[in-house]
Amino acid sequence: MEQSETELMLKGYGLTTAEFFYRMPDYTHVLNTFVWQDYDIAPDHPRLFSFIDFWKAEIEGRLHSVRFTHRKMLSSGEWRHVTGEFPVH
Repeated sequence: MEQSETELMLKGYGLTTAEFFYRMPDYTHVLNTFVWQDYDIAPDHPRLFSFIDFWKAEIEGRLHSVRFTHRKMLSSGEWRHVTGEFPVH
């Protein structure tokens, strides 16, 4: 069952953004980029490393380097259940 982004954030996941630099087999002198985002857990980053393993096994473009950042958007202490709305004029 797929979890919502809020559920993932409450479990400690944060948004990981990675920029992949790679070379295509036919144009080895050209460096290309690919941006990937997913919710992941720092510092182990299992989803990111799983994607890197997938890339190495399935994608023809040889990886040159990977640059990534991780941002924890919400912690469990910051979440409050709100039951009302306030109109703003």
